[in-house]
Amino acid sequence: MPLLSILDLALVPEGATPGDALRNTLDLAGHAERLDYNRFWLAEHHNMVGVASAATAVVVGYVAAGTRKIRVGAGGIMLPNHSPLVIAEQFGTLETLYPGRIDLGLGRAPGTDQLTMRALRRMPGAADTFPQDVVELQDLLGPLRPGQAVQAVPGTGLRVPLWILGSSLFGAQLAAMMGLPFAFASHFAPEALLPALDVYRSRFQPSEQLQRPYAMVGVNVIAAETDRDARRLFTSAQQQFTHLLRGTRGLLRPPIEDIEAYWSPAEKAQASRMLARSFVGSGATVGAELERFIAETGADELMVASAIHDHAARLRSYAILADVHRSTGRVRAA
Repeated sequence: MPLLSILDLALVPEGATPGDALRNTLDLAGHAERLDYNRFWLAEHHNMVGVASAATAVVVGYVAAGTRKIRVGAGGIMLPNHSPLVIAEQFGTLETLYPGRIDLGLGRAPGTDQLTMRALRRMPGAADTFPQDVVELQDLLGPLRPGQAVQAVPGTGLRVPLWILGSSLFGAQLAAMMGLPFAFASHFAPEALLPALDVYRSRFQPSEQLQRPYAMVGVNVIAAETDRDARRLFTSAQQQFTHLLRGTRGLLRPPIEDIEAYWSPAEKAQASRMLARSFVGSGATVGAELERFIAETGADELMVASAIHDHAARLRSYAILADVHRSTGRVRAA
């Protein structure tokens, strides 16, 4: 089995506060470190009452300070929302404080709606310059050049590892052209997964950072003692995606007994398409399904998301997955 990592949105469950969610995030990161997960990433989203990771670099620092060895990073920073210089300074500072443990995944989506984009002062068409912004950021984190007038302090020369995130062929093409590792968001946008991996691998050009293509694939995993228990836990994610379709954002809802009574046939079809790369069940069920998925994709690493309302059940889900992983005999990367 490929290496295992975690994508956490610091989801705020009903009955909890953003502070509770952030403390649960740190607790989950420590749990993941003890279970030998490879990375722990956080994502940038704005104006979402159910997501507490909007200040992504701050939360990355909080998690890195509370752990010892697990890699911590952004999955990702939505670069068109920011100046490359500011991101170079933020992640240069993180790398200075926690050397050798920081990753910087980059996306071009806004991570929010049109109204909030304006509040962020994001200019129309900002995503169009994403490739140039990535190059600028890469240069700011590279060695100081003769005559360079602007530098990131800290940041210059630290070579924080960059990743390109994507849910379409665009990200795959850019990652291949720049010779960077690629992370595909199939945990919510699975339809272009296989074509994107093919494009990335077939067009990959070696770079100073990476000599061979390296593909990380996002999946949802909800594991429990029985298939029935896991399917019940999964209804929180199913409700979450249903409300996304309805345009009614909110806190992460507790599981329900009958999801069929909750969504319409059209909502079920669309939410199920978005959640198609979800693996739900006991350890044996999840392990068998993941083996087929890995054979299908050839993924080098799995980035696992688990929208589970109860924190203890979420910890247990990741422990079950770690047990499945260990049973394959795969040794964690140094």
